[in-house]
Amino acid sequence: MAVRVFSHDNVSLVHSAKNLLATQGIEGQIRNEFHGGGGHVGLNIVPIELWVVDDQESERAKQLLKELASEGADQKPSWLCQRCGETNWASFDLCWNCQAERVSQ
Repeated sequence: MAVRVFSHDNVSLVHSAKNLLATQGIEGQIRNEFHGGGGHVGLNIVPIELWVVDDQESERAKQLLKELASEGADQKPSWLCQRCGETNWASFDLCWNCQAERVSQ
């Protein structure tokens, strides 16, 4: 049985989380990817979710994602792209939205 381990309104962050889990051998599925972008439902009303296929891997997956979030927070804060104004995770050196390089301040 699949278990939801992460959700966000930013599809790129959900895909990044899925890729992180894949590097650790944990298979994930993204759900609501096309509903979260708007349409008849409304912008960002339905969160984009990452589900782990094997429920026995769900706790390990949650821990890996938690470690990634806290690791980034300990080292660098999230940053605002100077080009497009998008907020990026601390672990990103390029803006997820426009691929501009992070500018140190």
